[in-house]
Amino acid sequence: MTRHHHWGSHTDPSFRSRPRPTGEVVRRVAVYLRPYWLLALATISCAVLSLGFGLAYPKLTRVLIDDVVRAGRTEWLTPAALGLLGAFFLREAFNSLRIRVNNRLEQNVIYDMRCQVYARLQRLPVSWFDQRASGDLMTRVIEDVNNVERLLIDGIEQGTVAVLSITGALVFMWLASPTLALVTMIPAPLLLGGAIWYTSTAHRRYRQQREAASAMNALLMDNLQGIRQIKAFGREEHEDGRFARRADDLRRGTLRVMRAWAWYGPSMHFLGSLGIGLVLWVGGGQVLAGRLEVGELVAFMLYAGMFFYEPIGRLHALNQMLQSARAAAARVFDILDAQPERADRRGRLPRPVRGEVIYERVGFRYGPERVILEDINLHARPGQMIALVGPTGAGKSTLVNLLPAFYEPSEGRILVDGHDISQVSLHSLRREISVVTQEPFLFNGTLRENILYGRLDATEQELIAAAKAANCHDFIAALPEGYDTQVGERGVKLSVGEKQRVSIARALLKDAPLLILDEATASVDTATERLIQEALERLMAGRTSFVIAHRLSTILRADQILVLLGGRIVERGTHEELLALGGLYARLARIQNTSTIEEGFEKLEGALVKGEPAQ
Repeated sequence: MTRHHHWGSHTDPSFRSRPRPTGEVVRRVAVYLRPYWLLALATISCAVLSLGFGLAYPKLTRVLIDDVVRAGRTEWLTPAALGLLGAFFLREAFNSLRIRVNNRLEQNVIYDMRCQVYARLQRLPVSWFDQRASGDLMTRVIEDVNNVERLLIDGIEQGTVAVLSITGALVFMWLASPTLALVTMIPAPLLLGGAIWYTSTAHRRYRQQREAASAMNALLMDNLQGIRQIKAFGREEHEDGRFARRADDLRRGTLRVMRAWAWYGPSMHFLGSLGIGLVLWVGGGQVLAGRLEVGELVAFMLYAGMFFYEPIGRLHALNQMLQSARAAAARVFDILDAQPERADRRGRLPRPVRGEVIYERVGFRYGPERVILEDINLHARPGQMIALVGPTGAGKSTLVNLLPAFYEPSEGRILVDGHDISQVSLHSLRREISVVTQEPFLFNGTLRENILYGRLDATEQELIAAAKAANCHDFIAALPEGYDTQVGERGVKLSVGEKQRVSIARALLKDAPLLILDEATASVDTATERLIQEALERLMAGRTSFVIAHRLSTILRADQILVLLGGRIVERGTHEELLALGGLYARLARIQNTSTIEEGFEKLEGALVKGEPAQ
């Protein structure tokens, strides 16, 4: 059950985001404003007040030109100029207040949205993550949420102000000169047509750009995590080329977006300038004919330029933002709309759990064609050790991953102490299971934090007792900062054996009655292997354990050994019973110099192909 990396293409088409209508995007995004409606109202109010004092500027300019300067009323010059400066001051004062309130609203909303997206991610099934790259999900949680938030905050605020500006300007212009107001409207159909064209074609370009950004981020994260492998194989130049191709996809996607905007934006500004030119032409004629004062023409020009065509240009820019947000919102909604793990189960496993586990005719498949497990029956009594043996791809990991419901069975059922686990809550089930994986994962924090992850409320004495039982206390105590030592990303500052023992301490601290153990001692030295084996024996004591075995020497005392082949259990019994059976397990045990069971199966397979006995 590993993630498959698609080296040739960066996006599996089956997982591309579904396009969302603009109405759905706006409606769903607007929900995040509800808790902060007072802040939203304050933002809009400040913007409207700022706009109101801005609209006074052309009127005061007309008074200054016609009623003061041209009329020669020197005594009114200073008050008129001060009034104009006062209007400017109040406009910017309310604008400053708007920015502060808007920033607070913006950060509250983006916090809520990001937390909701992350919370949903935490509750999606493991199979959902198997099909998606971590870098792509990082892009959705960080960059795409930012783009959606811009639509919510900037879009609503600026859109409202722009519409009010246009409405107010039209009223003032009509009152000043109906003829010039009609002239101002001449370019309006062309502006509307341009907006419709851009809106109908932009979403596809923005979606391709967002997908290219996700693909580049996914590759970047993958390579940062695999930097040692890249260096070990000398593949720096190869990875340079792969990253360059992803970056080029993003470059070309961004250029497609910008190319369209390069036509659209200047064209809309030209149409606005065309309207200004027409107003100057017709209005200049009226001034020359004595039907209009110079100050009135200047005021009209200010209304037309600053409060009509400029807001129309702002609406076009908002249209660009909307199309970008639509593409981002579709990717965010993919997460929010994904079906979470059985959130509706209310049943609970009664405590204390004894640890009896039964698989009844369990099967698992990816669709009708790809069968992973078939007709699995097993009965583990409390405290027993169940060992799983088989070649790579036999279904061992899938079998144990069904117990904590990382995957749901396609057929059959699994019982814990007689309770069908499909009917109990995941929290109730998983609190009774500890998992130690073959590749131990440590969080980028301190050793203390990583061990306490098993039980957050454990005392210092319990923490140290678990570390001692896991044979990791001595090496931790020898570190300069002890348990407060930072382990680095994925525990990079520790050896494999040290990470494994810390993960065992974490499982010991959880003290769950059921244990899943993907035993891993093949890549450590003999002394470290002994320490890990001792820790594992303490961990398994008194617990029902499912062990994916990599060495026969570690499972000789197992209560049951299940031999899996092709997704089915082909042999079962104790070590002695299986040797007496003389089947596949017995032949595997007779192979000499086999470091792992998987290698043993490979040798057996090779011998069978050649028709030779496996000695």
